[in-house]
Amino acid sequence: MASPYSSQSAAEHRRQGPASVRCAVVTVSDTRTLENDTGGQAIVELLHAAGHQVVERAIVPDDSKPVQDLILALGRQKDIDAILITGGTGIAPRDHTADAIDEVLSKPLPGYGELFRMLSYQEIGPAAMLSRALGGLMGETVVLTMPGSPAAVRLAIQRIILPELGHLVALAQS
Repeated sequence: MASPYSSQSAAEHRRQGPASVRCAVVTVSDTRTLENDTGGQAIVELLHAAGHQVVERAIVPDDSKPVQDLILALGRQKDIDAILITGGTGIAPRDHTADAIDEVLSKPLPGYGELFRMLSYQEIGPAAMLSRALGGLMGETVVLTMPGSPAAVRLAIQRIILPELGHLVALAQS
């Protein structure tokens, strides 16, 4: 079977993706509110600045069941193409996001977490290995997690997610 890139460059494929993606932004935290959720707010601002839509915004406690229930419900919504999740991706006892999301992905994208940690290493050194950021598909919905700090959010959104978001959604829905 021929590679999907055999007749077109990666840049051409990116241009074929939607210019505006419909996103849900989820913060996993036991302490954040909409008023003090700087990581979630950074995602919203960066998405809007890039021309994407934020269809849903939610904060959910850092427990596997509520995280999974919310992500599964968002994944059933026809008006959501991507779910971007911040928080709960570390190794502390209360960090459950990675475990909860890993169980609902139908197609993992290990390169997302690897790339996030590589770029994070360039900024914070070996502490980057403490991140369990992961991504993948849940059916036709793109699901990407990132740490809760605004610096980590900006790194993930600006350097990884925004350059590929339309392309990811186009491939997930093809």
